Amino acid sequence: MVPAMPAVTPDVVARDVARMREDGFVVVEGFLSPSEVEECRAALAPHLARELFGRNSFEGLRTQRVYTLPALAPVFARLAEHPRVLAICDAFLQPNYLLTAAQAICIHPGEAAQGVHYDDSFYPFPRPRPPVSLATIIAIDDFTAENGATDVLAGSHLWGDDVPGGIVSAADFAQDSRFGGGAVGDANTLMRAATAPSAADPRLQPAIMPAGSAIVFLGTLWHRGGANRSQAPRLALSTQYCEPWARQQENYTLAIAPEIVATFSERVQELIGYSIHPPFMGHTSGVHPKRRLHSDHD
Repeated sequence: MVPAMPAVTPDVVARDVARMREDGFVVVEGFLSPSEVEECRAALAPHLARELFGRNSFEGLRTQRVYTLPALAPVFARLAEHPRVLAICDAFLQPNYLLTAAQAICIHPGEAAQGVHYDDSFYPFPRPRPPVSLATIIAIDDFTAENGATDVLAGSHLWGDDVPGGIVSAADFAQDSRFGGGAVGDANTLMRAATAPSAADPRLQPAIMPAGSAIVFLGTLWHRGGANRSQAPRLALSTQYCEPWARQQENYTLAIAPEIVATFSERVQELIGYSIHPPFMGHTSGVHPKRRLHSDHD
């Protein structure tokens, strides 16, 4: 039997949204139950056993990433529609928002800190501005200051285009070979650098939290994956959501076979792209994409 997602009360949502507006993020303890944490860990085990690491310093040369999570196990499709996160998305994004990314991130010992960045920087609109996306990082292992807990800059979601000194350098966004080369942010002046980053900068604070917790943050918040100075890997999940008019990072209609999509809830189908944003964005040959999905598998 599929466990029911916990209900979210209006006062909880109001507190989450207020914290997000002030700091750019909120930490939610007990986001997953212990059994859900173990279910996620077991589902990822065969994929992590391949020990494929990142292709550049941004992905992480000592970091494993497993993409397109909803296709891998039912637990990940359920997480994509977690009511606590969707309630926050409702407050910041337009109706019909989309799931733009869903991945596991396993930071191994010896990994350096990631370049400081904000997730929706590839949407080239001047700052300060409302977010185009919203993200979660869900702790499958405890997050500590030593094992690569996500570092966040509280309040940085309100910054403009001028990046305060001591936070980021051009090296953080240098050559990116993930998709055939090209510098990250070539067409995006929002990635401008000030001076070399300082690992000890007091504005960067680790999101220390126990397994099963999540940090939810706006796409305009500056943050980074921390360095893992411990002796064990640090495993997490990340689901990200974007405005309904924005292009998704992951192309789920190609990445997930229709027969798997057909097993998802209607809400998850909509989140991955089987939906229409009025008046007709997302149609397939003039019809709703869900009709095409069901006609292929009736």
